[in-house]
Amino acid sequence: MKLHNLKPAAGSTGREKRLGRGEGSGHGGTSTRGHKGAKARSGYSRKIGFEGGQMPIQRRLPKFGFTNPTRVEYKGINVAALQALSEKLGTNVINLETLRDAGFVSKNKLVKILGNGELTAKLEVSANAFSKSAQAKIEAVGGTATTIE
Repeated sequence: MKLHNLKPAAGSTGREKRLGRGEGSGHGGTSTRGHKGAKARSGYSRKIGFEGGQMPIQRRLPKFGFTNPTRVEYKGINVAALQALSEKLGTNVINLETLRDAGFVSKNKLVKILGNGELTAKLEVSANAFSKSAQAKIEAVGGTATTIE
């Protein structure tokens, strides 16, 4: 053992600063808070969006529009994607579970089948909603479109 090999014991260094313990702590009488002002006082907590007394941006910008609280959001999947999925899996039954396993939709999402693309396979599709064009394309090739509640 030599002087250059010495190390402090494990856990003995790296303590947190002890604030509010006077001049001997090395952090002065103000405990690193500076002089006066709201941040120097006890009990101070910065409000979300506070900009030092300047009018906050959420109050400066105008509000407009309307957000419908009862809007139903669907994940759209085109019939071209259903065609490719049926060819890949080799099945003609496509439901929500099949779409989730294939990675098209995540859990608890509603699915709407849209009519973009061509469909040649006779498919039995079940989803939460169908567009008129998608339903027409599925039924035109002899398939069935079943709506799930």
